[in-house]
Amino acid sequence: MAGVIVLGVLVSGSGTNLQAILDAIRGQRLDARVAVVVSNVAGARALERARDAGVEAVVLDHNDFASRTDFDAAVVAILRARGVELVVLAGFMRLLTPALLDAFPMRIVNVHPALLPAFPGVAGQRQALAYGVRVTGCTVHFVDGGTDTGPIIAQASVPVLDTDDEAALTTRILAKEHELLPQVLQWFAEGRVAVQPREGARARVHVRPPVPEA
Repeated sequence: MAGVIVLGVLVSGSGTNLQAILDAIRGQRLDARVAVVVSNVAGARALERARDAGVEAVVLDHNDFASRTDFDAAVVAILRARGVELVVLAGFMRLLTPALLDAFPMRIVNVHPALLPAFPGVAGQRQALAYGVRVTGCTVHFVDGGTDTGPIIAQASVPVLDTDDEAALTTRILAKEHELLPQVLQWFAEGRVAVQPREGARARVHVRPPVPEA
């Protein structure tokens, strides 16, 4: 049986994945509560989305901090004060330091527009087109100290069409992200996501099957 998981969402841009989370909660497809949305960009559209949904929105300008570590420490303080259990990066354009990673070990997830480990970093869609792949997609993964190197939780594929340009492919991948991310968060709410450490290798994520209804 699912419980209500408390989310903190970090954003830098338009926030369409945040909107997908909020819509899934409102549609009772996701047993979660977004306690706070934090952005490092004052004009981010995601902040409006949060406020429209009655969710607290906080701006932390990274330029106001002496270091990345100081910025992340301030983010941690906000998240902890609001009882956040799982941190979601939804278009958050900052690399995380140990100050944040160690505060929420294996409790920070990100959605990336490629089938990792292929095409990490920025512009995964452009990389896919340049490489000439026929299939790409999106990945929800745990965040670690590398660039899109954390253990993979789930992936969804998207075909690359002959007519695709970067904008068209981005739009179709984003639609798939909007499906996959809330689904994965629901798995967390249901307690189905387990991390299995492996000696000398990346941890493996196991998603338990749902418990049958009585």
